[in-house]
Amino acid sequence: MFTGIVQGTATLIEADRREGFATYTLDFGRDKSGTAIGASVALNGTCLTVTHARGTYLTFDLMQETLRRTTLGHLKIGDRVNYEHAARYGDEIGGHVVSGHVHCVTEVLEVHHPDEDNLRLTFALPEDWGHYIFDKGFIALNGASLTVCDRRPDRFSVNLIPETLRQTTFGDLRPGDRVNLEVDSQTQAIVDTVQRLLPQLIRQGDSKAQTPCS
Repeated sequence: MFTGIVQGTATLIEADRREGFATYTLDFGRDKSGTAIGASVALNGTCLTVTHARGTYLTFDLMQETLRRTTLGHLKIGDRVNYEHAARYGDEIGGHVVSGHVHCVTEVLEVHHPDEDNLRLTFALPEDWGHYIFDKGFIALNGASLTVCDRRPDRFSVNLIPETLRQTTFGDLRPGDRVNLEVDSQTQAIVDTVQRLLPQLIRQGDSKAQTPCS
């Protein structure tokens, strides 16, 4: 489990790619030698398992499904990613509960600086997942817990403050770039439950309306 509060960025320094599998080593810029083998770290919102730790470097294996569903398969040497270590019981949940299981990838449509300290990013609304995205609702983009500030039929936007820009790679995004998206699990559960039960409730209501009074 993660909180969606990005702890910094790491740089891809080595990528060993094979058919349907890859091993990445990233430089975190600070000592990570104490990180346990088997620990979970989210890279751009994707939960990965540490396989090797040395100095400022951590190594991860990426399976075919991860490479297919996320943007990680398209990383190049020198690219930076957002990272967050898994939350521990008792940690403050400053964002929202994030699983690290990416649902889909979406595209940056617009990058807008309304003033010096703020940045608004607009993304394409994903066809299969857009019904889980609401105004003022939570969403995780490249692992960062963000609030939707505007939702339209084909797009949605988020606003970023200077601290978020300092800690993440969002300031590097340009139109056409792609990011990992994870919808809020509680929102997904509510929407799925309503969609499953609503037809049944409507049928029950119609049945009662058609029953003659005695």
